[in-house]
Amino acid sequence: MKNGYRIIDTDTHVGPNLETLEIYASARLRERWGDLDDYKQPVTLGGHFLSISPMKYSRALGTPHRGEEATKGGESPLKKSVSKTFKTPPAPDVSNLNSAGRLDDMDTEGVDVHVIIPGTFANAATALDAELATELYEAYHRYVAEYCSVDIDRLKATILLPARDPGAAAEIVAKLGPEPWVGAASAILPEEVPVDDPDLDPIWAALDEHDLPLLHHSFFYEPPYFPGYRDIWGNVVVARAAAHPWGAARLLGYMTLSGMFDRFPKLRIGFSECSAGWLPAWLIRLQGQADYMANALPERRMSPVEYAQAGHIYCGIELYEGAALAASINEILGDGVLMFSSDYPHNQAEFPRSPDIVLEWEDRLGTDAMTKLMSTNAERYLRL
Repeated sequence: MKNGYRIIDTDTHVGPNLETLEIYASARLRERWGDLDDYKQPVTLGGHFLSISPMKYSRALGTPHRGEEATKGGESPLKKSVSKTFKTPPAPDVSNLNSAGRLDDMDTEGVDVHVIIPGTFANAATALDAELATELYEAYHRYVAEYCSVDIDRLKATILLPARDPGAAAEIVAKLGPEPWVGAASAILPEEVPVDDPDLDPIWAALDEHDLPLLHHSFFYEPPYFPGYRDIWGNVVVARAAAHPWGAARLLGYMTLSGMFDRFPKLRIGFSECSAGWLPAWLIRLQGQADYMANALPERRMSPVEYAQAGHIYCGIELYEGAALAASINEILGDGVLMFSSDYPHNQAEFPRSPDIVLEWEDRLGTDAMTKLMSTNAERYLRL
């Protein structure tokens, strides 16, 4: 609690690094561990992370664009680009094994619940063979279950669903969905697989049956990349700025206009680290185009805006987006959509001040809307 508000942070992270993941590897994954050697990149604080096929995005603005390809096991384009640092850093190793330190940091910030999301390897593994990717996901699930076990009321994780095998993904929902540390699920879509492909229906049916929400945390330099990733003209800042909302917008366009929320009435989706300012304008534009080209669409029970107002769509707002933007979103979509999100322990967060920044919006939003943003909307969205 802080200033009388319960706080649920819907965008926090672990890695984990490869050395941590190996602790939880099955016998089969240990047999194949050498297959990961080409993808190892050092972590600044020690250990290694999986770098599958990152785009370089190294073009300086104002220089010629000659095109770049992804590099197997290459360096993250963020490594030399990020300038922001913490004045007071989070506790050490919270991205790996130090869940107790995470709880201490949560107490420092006044945060009640963390939603925990893995690193880029989860999506990038779509470029690996199916067996290896599945083994990595299973190791991650064993890891994050133990990580959250220190306090399953405060630490909630998203589970990983390999969408290239919808039946197996549905089985994961059935197996892990009831676990108390599970708060949401992320469907890992390979490149060029649309979310409304009917082959994926077993996944949405399983989420609907178990009342487990879908969480989308966008990606940018690793597979499956983002819409337009080859057409972004090579600059890392523009690429990252575009990647997260573009990927979220595409996903939401197909979910709303295909009628997925009608066929699976408990299905709901939340967006992390995608910003929120794009959401009302996109939903309104989708309806405008749907009205213009209705012959190309199936019947739907609601408009895109109405799906949001009915509790099918939630979105974390970034700390830098501010009170005016939050108020405008609430005015158009209602105050039941936005959620608090910080990006802890990444340095896009403002630890230990992230909640304070958003609580300063109280005068503009009012106490009721602030309560919903800080916790109530996340309580409706997540399986807590």
